Amino acid sequence: MLASAAGIIGLRLVHSFVSPWIPVAAREASFVTVMAGGMLIGHLWTFRVVDGRGWRFVGLGRESSRPSLLGIGAGLGAAAIAIPAASLLALGWLRIQPAMDGSSLGAAASSLAVLVPASLWEELLVRGYAFATVRERWGPTGAVIATSLLFGGLHFVNTGATLGAVAIVTLAGCFLGLNLVRTGSLYAAWAAHLAWNVVLVVVMHTTVSGLAMDAPDYRIVDSGPDWATGGAWGPEGGLFAAFGIAIASWIIFRRPARRPEPGRRGTHE
Repeated sequence: MLASAAGIIGLRLVHSFVSPWIPVAAREASFVTVMAGGMLIGHLWTFRVVDGRGWRFVGLGRESSRPSLLGIGAGLGAAAIAIPAASLLALGWLRIQPAMDGSSLGAAASSLAVLVPASLWEELLVRGYAFATVRERWGPTGAVIATSLLFGGLHFVNTGATLGAVAIVTLAGCFLGLNLVRTGSLYAAWAAHLAWNVVLVVVMHTTVSGLAMDAPDYRIVDSGPDWATGGAWGPEGGLFAAFGIAIASWIIFRRPARRPEPGRRGTHE
């Protein structure tokens, strides 16, 4: 979406100007907030100027924000990684060990300030208007496959990325795409994405997609084979996580598909 790219570039220019006055600890959160803001501006501009079908077209209408749909997404997203991680802990392939002094609540707040907008901008980029338009041309299966490959490819630049880890991220993209298709709600896909990251970072104090965040009081470390634990990439890069994603995908796949309301040309809801 050219409008989203323009929005991101504009906000990034503003951010680069003011960033010297932003505390270092807040710069990452401000950066991903700018990225999410740019995507929102791009979508809004598209619905105002180019395609009047509005937010419902991408699964962000009022009917798509029902708590039950968000609960489905968040519950499956959390369980898909929490159950594999618990299994690895039970086997002793992940271990809990003391970490630096600090406040877990403070670290959780700082992490959420990054995770919430980061997951939003990724969902808008990959499964927002682009997903909806590809779905019109190629159908839901084509849209899920194409956007999942994009989602996986975006993570190649992360620290510790391997073909195996990116393949599992691509599988996670299929799970998130199925959430959107089966619930008709991009909010549900966002909730699943966010819940997955929250389990890894806020609860487990481990890396997410190779990126380490604050982990006071305790952290969970790898003491097993990389094929199971994900190694430097974190637990989401191992086969246990892949199995969790596959089960969660099967559960959401069994739910009847619900196409987002197309909206009416000239409306912006």
